[in-house]
Amino acid sequence: MFSSLTKTVKRRVFISFDHDDRQQINGLRLLNANDNFDIEFYDESLQTAVKSENKTYVRGVIREKIKRASVTVCMIGTNTHASEWVDWELEESVAQGNTIIAMALKGIDRATLPKLIKERYDAGTIIFHPWDHEKLNELIKNA
Repeated sequence: MFSSLTKTVKRRVFISFDHDDRQQINGLRLLNANDNFDIEFYDESLQTAVKSENKTYVRGVIREKIKRASVTVCMIGTNTHASEWVDWELEESVAQGNTIIAMALKGIDRATLPKLIKERYDAGTIIFHPWDHEKLNELIKNA
């Protein structure tokens, strides 16, 4: 008799966020590495800033990371909507065919949404989720 072992496949995730929220994103990365939390993904986003002022070069580096991911999680804080980089990352993610997930950072009850998230929220094609690491894990697994 054969027994089937189910193996969870980790999704490759690009995290889009405002640079000012870097500490909270690092906390999310720690949850991903902690066996006590049910959240699991391969983080394809930038761990350190690209040392260049050349936007074309920086976009090329980020584009490669987005291409390796199948899911883009936009973690939304107070000023995320004002980030031209978040707007570009979301547009690039759509161009690459990534699933987009929009979730508030812990402690954020209300936020102005980035342009693409707002357009899709208004059209009813995306949901803006309050912070919940279990829900985030579920959304990533089902993407």
